[in-house]
Amino acid sequence: MLREADRAQAPAQGPWPALAGRPPRAQPDSKGALTQLLARRARRLIAVEVDPALADGLRARFGDAPHVSVVEADVLSLPPEQILGRGGGRLPYVVVGNLPYFIGTAIVRHFLAATVQPRWLVVTLQAEVARNMAAAPGRMTYLSVQTQLFAEARVLFHLPASAFRPPPKVRSAVVRLDVREGTAVEVDDQAAFLALVRAGFAAPRKRLRNSLAVGLRADAPRAEAIIVDAGIDPALRPATLNLQDWARLYRAYRQASEQAAE
Repeated sequence: MLREADRAQAPAQGPWPALAGRPPRAQPDSKGALTQLLARRARRLIAVEVDPALADGLRARFGDAPHVSVVEADVLSLPPEQILGRGGGRLPYVVVGNLPYFIGTAIVRHFLAATVQPRWLVVTLQAEVARNMAAAPGRMTYLSVQTQLFAEARVLFHLPASAFRPPPKVRSAVVRLDVREGTAVEVDDQAAFLALVRAGFAAPRKRLRNSLAVGLRADAPRAEAIIVDAGIDPALRPATLNLQDWARLYRAYRQASEQAAE
């Protein structure tokens, strides 16, 4: 697994060969196997560990490596700029980590939505979550849109349960997220846009007009009128829409809301 991850992060496959040197890395960590690999490659490595005992173990293990810093903290409690500051890092940076399943999506979202974003992330997640992040139209979910608004996502490879100790009951996958300059579509309010997308996926197995009506708590004719104004077929299912479709639907919804308020 580490060899595969190492190849996935190789300079020839990433956007950072143009940088002067290798960017610092921030990662949630545990017993140090991934940290050891990264310490051989990174100019500055910042390992983020919430468990005090494990953090002490990392400090002892890498105490003779001046370019490795251990930040003992909950990664979700600190904005990236504070992690970099406490770990002696600077911009640009990337994120690598085997993320806990129960907060993996939250950690990814934490970095993608940050003011100071990483250049890219390579992280291990539950396979279903990784697949949803990278899904193409036809299989998209709310998580697909939320992720791809900020980054291009692709699943690099899958990991069997036997790759972990103790082995989990679900499959894992490594996903790469190349952070965009800006966002995939231009909207005037990202939070409002994502709220509309969430409403559109309220009943994902239904057709869009019905799913959006459920999410907006509106009647079906009103939802259908908004979809038609956006130039989208109301009979489609939410999973078939791409980001441009969602942006058009959001603008049509905003316009309809403004007209209703007049």
